[in-house]
Amino acid sequence: MAAFNVVFGCVMALLLILFTISSIARYYIKFTLFVVLSLIFATAPLPLMFFRPFSPKNALIPACLLRITARVLGIRWTVRGLENVDDSRGAVILLNHQSCIDLYVLAVLWPLMERCTVVSKRSLQYLVPFGTATWMWGTVFIDRGAHSARSVLNKQTEAVKSYKRKLLLFPEGTRHSGDKLLPFRKGAFHVALDAEAPIQPIVVSKYHFLDSKRHKFGSGEIIITILPLIETEGLNKEDIDALVETTQNKMQEEFTRTSAETKQRLHGRD
Repeated sequence: MAAFNVVFGCVMALLLILFTISSIARYYIKFTLFVVLSLIFATAPLPLMFFRPFSPKNALIPACLLRITARVLGIRWTVRGLENVDDSRGAVILLNHQSCIDLYVLAVLWPLMERCTVVSKRSLQYLVPFGTATWMWGTVFIDRGAHSARSVLNKQTEAVKSYKRKLLLFPEGTRHSGDKLLPFRKGAFHVALDAEAPIQPIVVSKYHFLDSKRHKFGSGEIIITILPLIETEGLNKEDIDALVETTQNKMQEEFTRTSAETKQRLHGRD
């Protein structure tokens, strides 16, 4: 036992030294902590979720624990536009997608929006027990492919329309770290039109503290902006291209503005 304690102490001391002096080591250590702690905190409350299966409220305890993890890793956030949230009706929520640490953004949003359900790729469902936990808090899983994804999303129309669900999607379809949002896919907009529900754009500023190519994972701030609702009542399928363009332009404008703001603050701190 004594030998184990000595070896464990040496390993921890080495990791602490590497964390301090090497940005590459810090990158891998922080991502490892992100994965391990997210797995633990998302799944620890799993037994409690069986009392109300598939309820979005099951995500509240994991969200609280994940927000603590984000603080530990040096991530801070500011939420703007809370006055734009309308819990009296359903909506289609659109969020730009940058990294797997978007999970922390979801953890911030869950307690701010009632009846919010996330749409995710089906492969996540098979990452047991994490996928099981996400399933139990109501995540909607879709397969790759326009036809199968559209079929699943069409079934959510009634939930948005009649049960006032908020359906959160990443309209870009894949994560990226560029300065320009990727072209939006139309699936979310079809759901909004079919449900006669508004679109709620949410924009997260660029993660200037995170750079996968340079293996950089520092500390920093993000701004989460909840933009005003974009109404779809009275629109039809012929209006969808204009609706997509309007939504993407508004989100791009906010992304550019808040990303410049957080970048300036980061450089000012340096």
